[in-house]
Amino acid sequence: MPDVDRDRAWLLTVDGAPQSYVDLDDPEHLEFEYARRLAHVLDCAAEPGTALDLLHLGGGALTLPRYAAATRPGSRQTVVEFDAELVALVEEHLPLPAGSGITVHAADARAWLEGADPAAADVVVADVFGGSRVPAQLTSLEYARAAARVLRPGGVYAANLADGAPFDFLRSQLAGFRTVFGQVALVAEPGVLRGRRFGNAVLLAADRELPLDAVARRCAADAFPARVVAGPELDRFVRGAAPVADADAAGSPEPPGGAFGIG
Repeated sequence: MPDVDRDRAWLLTVDGAPQSYVDLDDPEHLEFEYARRLAHVLDCAAEPGTALDLLHLGGGALTLPRYAAATRPGSRQTVVEFDAELVALVEEHLPLPAGSGITVHAADARAWLEGADPAAADVVVADVFGGSRVPAQLTSLEYARAAARVLRPGGVYAANLADGAPFDFLRSQLAGFRTVFGQVALVAEPGVLRGRRFGNAVLLAADRELPLDAVARRCAADAFPARVVAGPELDRFVRGAAPVADADAAGSPEPPGGAFGIG
């Protein structure tokens, strides 16, 4: 769907859920709150303008890869999107600029991750939704270990998730990644963290100290401010939760009616 307020901007929906927003003339314009938070993480992952090797699990309309290509020219980016028809649609109607450094593959994200070379990426971004839910195969402890294997020392993992109170899904995800990575943090809107509404939350993980102060400043200054939760506060949030193995993994909860424009 075109955005009537911006000449070459488009909204992509999948099964009625808003999935991606891109402005072909201004790839640094990010409409969705969670996309801006992921972009803040990318901005702080290395010195400004430094080229990175990025692996994106989930492609949509390639909003974040386009952003990274504009802000970190020369980066090598691999995008894995399961929906081959969606890949073809985006290639036809929302083409990438020449020399973007972005390669798109129609493939299963978990299978691709497990077959990728070790220590191949500086950043792994996971934004995979089957309709409005994160698939079960991307929620387990084994998946977290697969993501860690692909990252280089000092690399950063960032995932867009969704949940609401009492946060059983989100807490299990944090518990799993804390088993694998040395530092884990959460970024979300205060209203979501207080359990007032269902919403997106960005999970961060690394084997080094994350640049949380820099991310927190950017998130606090956003038009829709978000908080960074880490350390003792995250301990309290996760307390009592356990990692989930492949055999018991489940997708993220179904959003309630009205969430993300559904229903």
